[in-house]
Amino acid sequence: MKIITISREFGSGGRELGKRLADLLGFDYYDREIITAIAGACGLDENYVEKAMETHAWQQVPLTYGAAFGFQAPQMELLVEQKKVIDGIAKAGRDCVIVGRDADILLAQYAPLTLFVCADTNAKVRRCAERAAEGEELSRKAIEQKMRQIDKARARSREMLSDSRWGQADSYHLTINTSGWQIKELAPAVAEFAQRWFARTAP
Repeated sequence: MKIITISREFGSGGRELGKRLADLLGFDYYDREIITAIAGACGLDENYVEKAMETHAWQQVPLTYGAAFGFQAPQMELLVEQKKVIDGIAKAGRDCVIVGRDADILLAQYAPLTLFVCADTNAKVRRCAERAAEGEELSRKAIEQKMRQIDKARARSREMLSDSRWGQADSYHLTINTSGWQIKELAPAVAEFAQRWFARTAP
């Protein structure tokens, strides 16, 4: 079984890269599917779950992993359920790409290929503006604020699970800066790297 996990800065194109990698490699792809599974298990609205997992949900939660899982907050229930869902994906034994959700930490025992996707601020703002919902007009200031908020939450979530820092280069096998690239042009090179990495690390 081969697993690729993708951590990413908001607006960097990590989600698109993950989908294109999965298509190129013939792997299963998991992103919003995880949110759907969590929402179904908890009997909650998907949009609520997504917002809780991506924004400020962890800001008042203790950092210690064990203590955190004993903290009876609704957000912690979501985190526990997320772990169950991701464990289930791995136990299915199929090659897959998982975007976000701290999957690189939760599935460390499976030795996944771990990627971190980043970009400069201008590139991220431009990508967010281009992908905004129809009729949604966000100012640059609003986009940058959302980027900071979500990335801060992602860093906080990782702190709860690991001693490694979110976005720290030596925490990942490959860091990819998408600035100046079309993701569809970049994806084949990353797919080739993945194939070589799995061949090199095969037992």
